[in-house]
Amino acid sequence: MIGHTPSRIYRSLSFVLFWTFGLSSSCLCLYLYSIGIHHALLPNRAKTKTGLCVGYLTRGELKVRKRNKRGREKMGAQSNTTPKASPRVSTRKRSTTLQHLFDLDSNGNKIANSNVGSSSSSSSSSFNSEHEEALSAVSYCTFVFAFTENECPTQQELKRQKLLQLLSFVKTNKNSIPVQVLSSLISMISANLFRSLPPPSNPSITADFPDDEDTMSAYSPVWSHLQLVYDILIRLVINNDPKVLRQYIDNKFVINLLALFQSEDPRERDSLKNVYHRIYSRFTFYRAFMRKSMNDVFLHYVFESERHCGIRELLEIWGSIINGFTMPLKEEHKLFLMRVLVPFHKTKGMQAYHRQLAYCVSQFVQKEPVLGGVVVRGILKYWPVTNCQKEVLLIGELEELVENIDPDQYRKLAVPLCNQITRCLNSWNSQVAERALYVWNNEHFVKMISVAVEEVFPVVVEGMEKNLKWHWSKSVRQLTENVKVMLEEMDPILYSKCLQEIELRGSKAHQAEINRKKNWDRIEMAAAQHQYFQPPHFICV
Repeated sequence: MIGHTPSRIYRSLSFVLFWTFGLSSSCLCLYLYSIGIHHALLPNRAKTKTGLCVGYLTRGELKVRKRNKRGREKMGAQSNTTPKASPRVSTRKRSTTLQHLFDLDSNGNKIANSNVGSSSSSSSSSFNSEHEEALSAVSYCTFVFAFTENECPTQQELKRQKLLQLLSFVKTNKNSIPVQVLSSLISMISANLFRSLPPPSNPSITADFPDDEDTMSAYSPVWSHLQLVYDILIRLVINNDPKVLRQYIDNKFVINLLALFQSEDPRERDSLKNVYHRIYSRFTFYRAFMRKSMNDVFLHYVFESERHCGIRELLEIWGSIINGFTMPLKEEHKLFLMRVLVPFHKTKGMQAYHRQLAYCVSQFVQKEPVLGGVVVRGILKYWPVTNCQKEVLLIGELEELVENIDPDQYRKLAVPLCNQITRCLNSWNSQVAERALYVWNNEHFVKMISVAVEEVFPVVVEGMEKNLKWHWSKSVRQLTENVKVMLEEMDPILYSKCLQEIELRGSKAHQAEINRKKNWDRIEMAAAQHQYFQPPHFICV
């Protein structure tokens, strides 16, 4: 090694010993110190008490350090009256063999491995065997069965059992599901739920009959799996923090859920309603987006397609949303009433969801009675002409609205409302006529009439007299007679005056009809005298 610098020799020995025996750097330094190579190769290195090198020093620096050390020893001897006991030196000489160094290095590796093992055990405790089983079940349930003849029923039942296992896991682990399991669960739910729906069974007919959906053809064959998936999803939404779920249940997830309301299976729509409402109530940061998405579905249905299977369920969700609105109502919510809910009354399939629609409208009017006038005028604007079932429903809705309308609007609404009710009681459909006559039993409606009795009575009395004379239904005539007695008791003078005006108008109309016939006879006589109508001059062959 003559001619080599100390650092180069040290690096060479380190390389040889490390690759030959696997020694660590600390053991290598200790071995070199024990055999004296330190002093032979590095004479100008300062050493600590442990013998480790701390850097290169010149001879002058070494002399200064020794002088300072002797000074400190003298000061310590003067300050201490009793000398300190010297440390006992072990009689056993420390072994400096390579075997001893190997043992030291192996012990160090054991300590390091034990530290790594403790950290891995702590991480494995948070991700235990239960979570691994859940991940295994999730991976199996990601496969979607179509329930066709080619599939094995045993595998379908096995998936159902796996879904039950996951449902139990989600119920018992509240706010403690690891991120890996949670992400896999949402992916599995998306794979099972977000699918292409089959085409409508009867695309040419709108949902006019709400009780027509209980046919077995509308039931999905995969419902035994879908039901459990929906239960898992709703448990995830209820039991976990929305801030944690936000990165998995995003806007795209919500839009895909909304698209599933097109399903013809009423069981799936009912589960969707519960899940969607839970997301709306807990994920407050998605509420504006979810309201806008539902409004888009409503507007497309009202003004374009008039076909959607889930309008009833969506209106039920809106009913609970409106019920939670605070006063005063925001302008956004008032626009929703005027631009979305009121035009709903003109659709052909209104009977399927009228109960939910009427509840939403009544909630608005109860919170702000001033909005009652807007709603009544909108309903009268979209009044049906030939659909008698819709007329019966709308009469009942108007009767309910009158109970919540602001009394200051009675005079403005009395005339148009009574005109429509009078046309309905004159209807040849007995159901419509009877429903319109029953309105007069409502105290609020009678009170509204009494506010504008002079404007309303002429129209109402004329309608009553027509029913008594011309209507074919005996029950309608009997109900009309009862309402007539009530109106006579309300204001007998005005009622008799209206009867006189009706008789006067009737006599005038009769005289006009006589004059019309006389004029027509005169024209026919003049035509006959002047022979304006000549017989044809051709022969039919």
